[in-house]
Amino acid sequence: MTVEAVSTENITVTYEALDAQPVESGQVEFSEVMSKTSISSGRVDLDAIFEAAGQRYNLSPNLLKAVAKVESNFRPDAVSRSGAMGVMQLMPGTARGLGVTDAYDPEQNIMGGAKYLRQMLDKFGDIKLALAAYNAGPNNVTKYGGIPPFNETQNYVKKVMEHLGGGEITAGMAAYSSLAAFSGNGETKGKSGSINFGEAFTQMLFVKIIEMQMNSSKDGEKKKVF
Repeated sequence: MTVEAVSTENITVTYEALDAQPVESGQVEFSEVMSKTSISSGRVDLDAIFEAAGQRYNLSPNLLKAVAKVESNFRPDAVSRSGAMGVMQLMPGTARGLGVTDAYDPEQNIMGGAKYLRQMLDKFGDIKLALAAYNAGPNNVTKYGGIPPFNETQNYVKKVMEHLGGGEITAGMAAYSSLAAFSGNGETKGKSGSINFGEAFTQMLFVKIIEMQMNSSKDGEKKKVF
């Protein structure tokens, strides 16, 4: 069992990387692949999560990081124009189908993205086709019999492969505050699978405040985080 601990004065987040053997997607419930430690607020080690996700779904952690680099540049609060959320940019419907209840939770998001990429790789048997399906949807890959003739998708596959061929990728740390922090009763708002963008905006604002406070701390001063 690998344990990564990070302290930000008042907030400490511990992530326990899974040591289970890789399994085929669909063999276990998604909730069972989560770490035993509940991540609520603070800064999390994305590299540890990618390692655990790669082990769980028998994928290269570097491949997952390459996808995340292109998708969101490792930002848990990233939201695309089409509504894709988080580090590996899950669409609301896809997130629900994968069992993700809080797409801005880095662990849930990365585990969900890894599970989906594993499904696409199992379906098409080729990494480039799997990446194209991750970006444009499996129906388009099937329809066109390969990478769809969309500039966005073709550039996406090219960029991910370039990052993958560029050596070891480091995702680093990321600030995160769960939706549960704003529920008022300790329950995660996203349990129903629905996404409330008002809550998401509040969450992202909270994360930005944390980051600003950390960055504004001078050498020798005591960091203060709420």
